[in-house]
Amino acid sequence: MLLTLDVGNTNTVAGLFDGARFVRHWRFSTQAERTEDELGVLLRALFAAHGGDLPVHAAMLASVVPPATETLVRMVDRYFGVRCRVVGPGLKTGMPILYENPREVGADRIVNAVAAFDAFGDGQHGLVVVDFGTATTFDVVTPKGEYLGGAICPGIGISSEALFLHAARLPRVEFARPRQVIGRNTVASMQSGLVFGYVGLVDGLVGRMRDEAGFPCRVIATGGLAPLIAAESATIEHCDELLTLRGLRILHERNDGQEA
Repeated sequence: MLLTLDVGNTNTVAGLFDGARFVRHWRFSTQAERTEDELGVLLRALFAAHGGDLPVHAAMLASVVPPATETLVRMVDRYFGVRCRVVGPGLKTGMPILYENPREVGADRIVNAVAAFDAFGDGQHGLVVVDFGTATTFDVVTPKGEYLGGAICPGIGISSEALFLHAARLPRVEFARPRQVIGRNTVASMQSGLVFGYVGLVDGLVGRMRDEAGFPCRVIATGGLAPLIAAESATIEHCDELLTLRGLRILHERNDGQEA
């Protein structure tokens, strides 16, 4: 099986694939100070909870947290006995990067773009991939499968926490859809601003990107909070919470990784 690891600033998502078949995924907090032994024991315990010691024959990792990257690579080698490939310079992606400095593009953004184009690219439509993570990112792919660029915004969690930390009388609230846009109490008002405010952000930016790109674009959302925003958005057409993991599987195959 192929072990895929998507290391974000807030959470790490681990997934298992048996060939092209998705098996299972787990989500745990990203803590850069964790040792390779702690991470190895954690993953082994999660595997055991699924029903046993699942065989891992290969591993692929995308990370935006450099201090955690090498620890995870060593953990995979020590606890699973396989080499862990890392998304970065030198890896074959099959996607030209049109960014001014390709090295500046986060690994997760490239992986998402590859997965989205593999699933939805048809040579006629471009893509806008919206990832609701610690940051909310927008990535544009041309109809020819080129990574064009995008936008980076504060994530929903960051915005919610900022309200709590910097406005003395505002509480910490659950990110949930309120019954109406016009809130009648503080919690409902904050939830309205967060949910419908981000829906407006997404639809507004997507509209501007479509106009500027000059080609029709399909819009794909990913990330743990994607389903809630997608349900309210007028522009999001497809939602796949595990898009990054699927992209890691594709990149594994493109880099002579057929053995998993």
